[in-house]
Amino acid sequence: MKIVIAPDSFKESLTAVEVANEIEKGFRKVLPHAQYVNQPIADGGEGSVDTLIAATNGQKIHLTVKGPLGDKVETYYGILGNTQQSTPQTAIIEVAKASGLTLIPKTLRDPRITSSIGTGELILDALNRGIKHIILGLGGSATIDGGTGILSALGVRFLDKNKQELKPGGIYLTDLDTIDITKLNPLLKQCQLTLACDVTNPLCGEAGASQVFGPQKGANHHSIKQLDAALSHFADILVKMGIEDHRNNAGAGAAGGIGFGLVSLLQANMKPGIDLILKMTELETKIADADLIITGEGRLDSQTLNGKAPLGVTRLANQYAVPVIAIGGSVSEDANILLGNGITAIFAITPGYCPLPTLLKQAKHHLYACSRNIAALYNISPKTND
Repeated sequence: MKIVIAPDSFKESLTAVEVANEIEKGFRKVLPHAQYVNQPIADGGEGSVDTLIAATNGQKIHLTVKGPLGDKVETYYGILGNTQQSTPQTAIIEVAKASGLTLIPKTLRDPRITSSIGTGELILDALNRGIKHIILGLGGSATIDGGTGILSALGVRFLDKNKQELKPGGIYLTDLDTIDITKLNPLLKQCQLTLACDVTNPLCGEAGASQVFGPQKGANHHSIKQLDAALSHFADILVKMGIEDHRNNAGAGAAGGIGFGLVSLLQANMKPGIDLILKMTELETKIADADLIITGEGRLDSQTLNGKAPLGVTRLANQYAVPVIAIGGSVSEDANILLGNGITAIFAITPGYCPLPTLLKQAKHHLYACSRNIAALYNISPKTND
């Protein structure tokens, strides 16, 4: 019997690799002779770098860059291995690693003044190493700056009416008058930039970057309105420059508008993150002859249908009629909708009411216990043959 284990991370608790390992431990307790194939995955957001480094035998590049509030952050990105080229050509970078929300204490979170410049510094380092293809995962950002921080690190200047450079942060886009692209890094012409995105939000409005994602980044009602107006003004300036208006594109509002800024000024390509990850990990070939697939993420709910990793895995499994069990750190009341979209069964590892910090600390134990119980139940089936 072949069991493929392909989970996403449990945010703020376990990496995708740790999740896969605990699931395997639980199953091995009951089904010790089964063949296990662990393939941790991601949807283009947090965890994508580690997933693709592991899947391709790549390498980490460690750097010190500016964090979202301008302080120094120790971080890394990945250069993928398993390439036919003599020199590795593809880098995987996460916005969350340099400009992420988890890098800021909750009391200091304010998306009016946070910047994505550190992510731009990671991109610049990759360009200087001769990288020809950069995959940028857009999840987990602390910013709503339209990608202007990234762009400034790559040579773009954002100026007010007095020809002074704007301060970092989305709120200052209100004063934007001119965008100078004459010093844009020339190495970008030799590099393909792919944005891995798991949301379809436009830049502005009720479904936009500020309204939808602002509250979780520390924005209140007043600052949400300010940031939405600032992003709209940014888009207007680009239109005046003769650049196509991308503000209503699906994914333009991703990562605080980074999707919009990089598509508009760098001609970046936007692709569903899960599709990229599944292709690069070659998960389909591992699933094709499997007997059972185990997937999961930190929270299983109706939002899982919106391009999240478990759904991507399920779609592949359904092509080969392989049953799928999804395990979540928690399972919402509306998660049963997943059962109508190809997932065979859903399980939560949460044992009962418990303070969140305690649950996060005990996640490994609960995940192991849940997996062991699922394996025991699965072992009852007359089809099971270990």
